[in-house]
Amino acid sequence: MTISSRLAELGIELPAVAAPVAAYVPARVHSGLVYTSGQLPFVSGSLPATGKVGAEVPAEDAKGLARLCALNALAAAADAAGGVDRLGGVLRVGGFVASDPAFSGQPGVINGASEVLGEIFGDAGKHARAAVGVAVLPLDAPVEVEVVFTLA
Repeated sequence: MTISSRLAELGIELPAVAAPVAAYVPARVHSGLVYTSGQLPFVSGSLPATGKVGAEVPAEDAKGLARLCALNALAAAADAAGGVDRLGGVLRVGGFVASDPAFSGQPGVINGASEVLGEIFGDAGKHARAAVGVAVLPLDAPVEVEVVFTLA
């Protein structure tokens, strides 16, 4: 089964590649890997929520935002690789959660990214990961995710 057919089966339509908010490219191919820049949870060019997880943003909402970040990363990687079916799997996910000082559920939030990549790629979606709490993210986003994909 191809990645594009799996996306169709899941009813997932990839978003347009988000425009960079600074001096970088959304994704870069090198030595059989596709590295994405950190992706924010943009929907049609805007953030659906801002603020700290555990304060202004509930953890369950942030988990959904992490899912959006992963889909944005997949779109960026597919664009750089020449199509989604050129991607072979997921090697690593890095997740950043803008956290209230008392919030310690970063792994559960980043599961939103890990779970959707697993649904899409199956066993090839199993990956190494970091889930890090930070004081603030660009544009006051609650979550940011970067992904390293393998090429097929």
